[in-house]
Amino acid sequence: MTVVKICGLMSVQDIRAVNETEADFAGMILSEGFRRSVSMPEARLMKGELSPRIKMCGVFVNAPIEYIRKFIEEGVIDIVQLHGNEDEAFIGGLKQEYPDIPVIRAFTVKNAEDVRRAESSAADMIILDAGKGTGKAFDWDLLEDMHREYILAGGLTPDNVAEAVRTLQPYGADTSSGVETDGRKDREKIHAFVKNAKGGHR
Repeated sequence: MTVVKICGLMSVQDIRAVNETEADFAGMILSEGFRRSVSMPEARLMKGELSPRIKMCGVFVNAPIEYIRKFIEEGVIDIVQLHGNEDEAFIGGLKQEYPDIPVIRAFTVKNAEDVRRAESSAADMIILDAGKGTGKAFDWDLLEDMHREYILAGGLTPDNVAEAVRTLQPYGADTSSGVETDGRKDREKIHAFVKNAKGGHR
């Protein structure tokens, strides 16, 4: 069954909506300067409300390892997601220091070379996206020769995720803006996305 990640959560209310579903991962943007960024105090509150069966991903964009370390050591996140220009050495350093914390690396897919780079990443999991928070899909035909499990992101909504899962059979499906209304997470859309993503493999 496809795993589902709801990302860009901004409040305890968002967390509670995700708890009501069969989602597998929740995501918070922990680097500053983005519309959906949350602070350490907010992140602590949100993690405290998250169901223990759901893993919390901390999303970082070109953050120094010292900054990421604070969130890991306070138990605020279960998984590190890298969404910047972090190289393989950075990933390796994280994995060596925290062998029990999975690392997800997000890749923007524009051509076949981007797919090859993602395929060879040392990260535990990879996300294939159209770009940082664009809300648009990339050319799925580029994935025809993909030989590694991946989480699909970019332009996924409750309306198209079942078709995406059926067509591509990804390991997981990830959304943020696809479950928002007027820039805020929408409980009904979160429920519909998870249900449709989980049912799409049938």
